[in-house]
Amino acid sequence: MGNYHILVVEDENDVNHLLASILEPYAVTSAYSGTEARLLLSQNDYDLILLDLMLPGMTGEELIAWMRTEGKTMPVIVLSAKQELTDRVNVLRLGADDYIMKPFEIDEVIARVEAVLRRCKGQQLNVKTESEGGEKSLVIGDLVLNHDQRTVHVKNKPVTLTVREFEILELLMTYPKKVFTRENLFTAIWGEDYFGEDNTVNVHISNLRAKLAKAAPGAEYIKTVWGIGFKMNL
Repeated sequence: MGNYHILVVEDENDVNHLLASILEPYAVTSAYSGTEARLLLSQNDYDLILLDLMLPGMTGEELIAWMRTEGKTMPVIVLSAKQELTDRVNVLRLGADDYIMKPFEIDEVIARVEAVLRRCKGQQLNVKTESEGGEKSLVIGDLVLNHDQRTVHVKNKPVTLTVREFEILELLMTYPKKVFTRENLFTAIWGEDYFGEDNTVNVHISNLRAKLAKAAPGAEYIKTVWGIGFKMNL
């Protein structure tokens, strides 16, 4: 399973213990409040966060917002009893990478965890690279993505992206002339079947565009091909 360290943030003891037990092949640390999780995150690095939303001290939404503001890009999988689409879209906009509704199936949680860890820890792409000091980079105009360091710069300004945002941008930059449908992106990045009503891809593209635009106001790096999908704006 690799030396992965997972932080489980869940205030219900039984659920926290269940998650820790099914993730036993990994190193697992448990937190029972948002404030406890923030303290742990300020002191340690983790490969993945499993996060409830309705937490004492600091909500899951507040914790995600704090993490992304602090530049912490480790992936976050939300497990929540909140069923509304607006709740899901909100946490994705804040920077969560996946959302599982409670009550959850154990096999689904394990599969989602394995998929996220597999992607964020060096999923290899057939990338066209520019080599600098032996590192792989993709360069389109003033947009530079370093595959090995997992960094993005626009006009030499660093842009902090979540794992999913980075993967979307890397895929688009790897094949800059290709138009990717929402189904293409969802299947490639999330590794799951796409359902047409799912707004996940749109939310991540919107977040990605906003971050790039903040670094370079007025520039448009990702183009919408109406009725089809998205591609790099060459």
